[in-house]
Amino acid sequence: MRHKQGINRKQTILFPELIDNYISDENTVRFIDAYVDSLDVEELGFEHATPAKTGCSPYHPGDLLKLYLYGYMNRIRSSRELEKATQRNVEVMWLLRRLSPDFKTIADFRKNNTEAMKRVCREFTLLCKKLDLFGGELVGIDGSKFSAVNHDSRCYTKQKLQRLIGEIEEKINRYFTQLESADTEGEIQYKTQNQLKLADQIVQLQKHKAELKQWQQMLKESGDTAISLTDSDSRLMISGKHGNDVSYNAQIAVDSKHKLIVAYELTNEANDLHQIYSLAKEAKEILDVEHLDVTADKGYYNKTEIAKCEQNNIGCYVPEPEKSQNKALGLFTEKDFQYDSIRDIYLCPAKQRLKFHYQIVKGNKAERVYETNYCNECLLRAKCTRSKDNNRRIYRWVHEDLIDVMRERMKSSPDKTKKRKELVEHPFATIKHWMNQGYFLMRGKQKVKAEFSMSVLVYNMKRVLNILGFPRLLSEMSKFSGRIAVCSNNYLSQMEWIIGNKYYLKCYQEKF
Repeated sequence: MRHKQGINRKQTILFPELIDNYISDENTVRFIDAYVDSLDVEELGFEHATPAKTGCSPYHPGDLLKLYLYGYMNRIRSSRELEKATQRNVEVMWLLRRLSPDFKTIADFRKNNTEAMKRVCREFTLLCKKLDLFGGELVGIDGSKFSAVNHDSRCYTKQKLQRLIGEIEEKINRYFTQLESADTEGEIQYKTQNQLKLADQIVQLQKHKAELKQWQQMLKESGDTAISLTDSDSRLMISGKHGNDVSYNAQIAVDSKHKLIVAYELTNEANDLHQIYSLAKEAKEILDVEHLDVTADKGYYNKTEIAKCEQNNIGCYVPEPEKSQNKALGLFTEKDFQYDSIRDIYLCPAKQRLKFHYQIVKGNKAERVYETNYCNECLLRAKCTRSKDNNRRIYRWVHEDLIDVMRERMKSSPDKTKKRKELVEHPFATIKHWMNQGYFLMRGKQKVKAEFSMSVLVYNMKRVLNILGFPRLLSEMSKFSGRIAVCSNNYLSQMEWIIGNKYYLKCYQEKF
C-alpha cells in the first residue's frame, strides 16, 4: 500500500473566489467581527475613531481591536507576531479585510488606548449580565502574581542596596591596598600598567556606588519596599514555586454560576490584605444585587476590610489564620475564650470572667482590654500566660462583632468556603497556562492593567461561546445592539454587519 501523496507544487490550482469561503460558519473570528462592529468605538474613547480632515488616513480602531482580540485568543500578543499574522494567516486576512498594519502601529494602538480597552472589557461584562450569565449570589476572590517587564537584577530593596554598597566599599579598599603595594613591587612598566588599571576600576566602582546611593535616597523618599528600574511600578514579590520575581498582583472576582470574571484589579502590593473590599464592592455594583456573598483564602483576612464588607451588605467567608504564638507553646489562645455579647465579658477555660477595663489604640485600631483578677489563684495559669506578674488579657477590636457575624456564618455554611478554589483557580490557570499570558509586555501600572483587561475579556468571551454557542450568542447580542439585525422565529437565519458602506451577509440554518 502506498503512502498518501501531496500535490505537485507546480500544478495550477483554482482557489475559491471568496476569502469568506475559507472561514467556517462558526469560526470565532466571525464573533469577534460582529462584537467589535456592535461597539461604539468613538464613545469608548479610542484614538482616531473620527479621522482628521487632513493628513494620512489612519486605521480604524475597530480593525486594530479585532486584531488584538484574535491575537489574545490565539496566544499571539507581540505586535511583530501580529503583523506577521496579517500577512500569512487566512483568518486574520478575513477579519481585517486584507489590511496589514505595521508592528509600530499595532503596538501604539495598545499603548495609546489603555482606558478604552478597559471599557471594552467592562462592556462585555455588562453584556454577560444582560444575558443572565451571572448568578449574583456567590463570588470567589483571589490574586496571582504575573511577571513584569523587569528583571530581578534591575530591582533593588533596602537590604540589597546596603549589601551592594558594602561590597563596593570593600572592593575599593582592597584596590587601594593593591595600589600601595604596587609602588614598591614589580618592574616599572608593569607597575605603571597595573596602577592605571586599578585606578580605572576604582573610578568605575565609585561611580556605581554614587548611583546606588542615589537609588537608596529615592527609595527612602518614596517609602516603598523596593525600586524597579525598568518598570518603576512593579515590585519584587514571592511568586509561588518560582521564588522571588518582579511582578504585579492581579486580582479577580469570579461568579459561581458559570465561572465568569465579574471584576478585576491590578496592584503592586505583594500581599492580598487590602484587596477584598474594593473588589467585592465593584463586583456587587456590576451585579446590581442587594446582598453578595464573597469567599477568599486566609491571605485576605483583614478585620478592617472584612468589616467594611459587612457594613455594605457583603457577606464574607474568609478563614482566620492562626497567628498566636501561644498555640506553638501549648498555651491557651483567644479561641479558647468565649465571648458573651449580652454581658460583654469573656469566659476563660477555667470559667472565670474577664471584664472590660479600658480601651487603647493598638496597631492603628481601637482595642477594648478585658482582664480578670483570678489568675494568681488559677490552677491553669501555667497553660494560660507566660507572665509571672500580670493577669491574662484579651484585646477585642471595637468592631469585632462584625467579625463574629462572619465566624458564625462560616460555621453554618462551610461549603461556601470550600468553593473558593474551584471558582478562582480555574480562570488563573486558563489565563496563565492555556492562554500563555502569565507575564506582561507593557510597562507601567495603568498600561499593564489594560493588558490584563484584554486577558480577562478574552477569557470571558471563550467561556460565553462555550456556554451559549456561536449562533445563539449572536442572536442574543442583537437584542441589545442596533448594529446587528437578526430575523426571529427561533432561527438565526440572516445577519447583516454594517461597516461603513460595506455589507457582509451570511446565512445560518442551525436551530437553537
